[in-house]
Amino acid sequence: MKKEFWLERWERAEIGFHQNEINPYLRQFWKELPCSGSGEVFVPLCGKSQDMAWLRQQGCTVLGVELSSIAVQDFFTESGKSPTHTKNDKFETCEADGIRILCGDFFDLGRKDLANISAVYDRASLVALPPDMRERYARHLVDILPPGTKILLITFDYPQAEMQGPPFAVSTSEVEALYGKYAEIRQLAQKDTLPENPRFAQRGVSRMEESIFLLTLR
Repeated sequence: MKKEFWLERWERAEIGFHQNEINPYLRQFWKELPCSGSGEVFVPLCGKSQDMAWLRQQGCTVLGVELSSIAVQDFFTESGKSPTHTKNDKFETCEADGIRILCGDFFDLGRKDLANISAVYDRASLVALPPDMRERYARHLVDILPPGTKILLITFDYPQAEMQGPPFAVSTSEVEALYGKYAEIRQLAQKDTLPENPRFAQRGVSRMEESIFLLTLR
């Protein structure tokens, strides 16, 4: 899946993956994340998610990374914030009121960029990637995060043959295969969510569960 796919989705406003409401699992489990002190919460492939604004309201400072400048601009506009803008060779940084978003490629991030991160909130990043990119994504994320970082990860699982992603199906066994060497994995919850997502049923999906994991990097 190339960068152009996501850039075109934002340009065409084809953003059915965007949630206007705060994610209920974030509300339920955010206290599992160490957001206090000088640490930041990292939100990869953040889009214009208002989950970032909600985390900031809880006292967390937030760092996002997003490929689309349209998404970044929309986030600050819809949040009623006027960000400052700075640029380097890899990212344009937009920042306001304790929220920074790096506009650029996730895979260009390095350890220095995430040096102050203590937690990660991944609702729509891993499941947005096809199988051939997920291993690369997980390995890069682990490589650039400080040891001990906690990751709140939300995944979908459904018969992949029944629907073309994104979001892609990511099973519990795949989460263990991707992160088991690098993190302690605890499943916090699992829920049948097909009744709440009729659009997936209309696309032919017969089963869908959401799982919530807490990963602690070694």
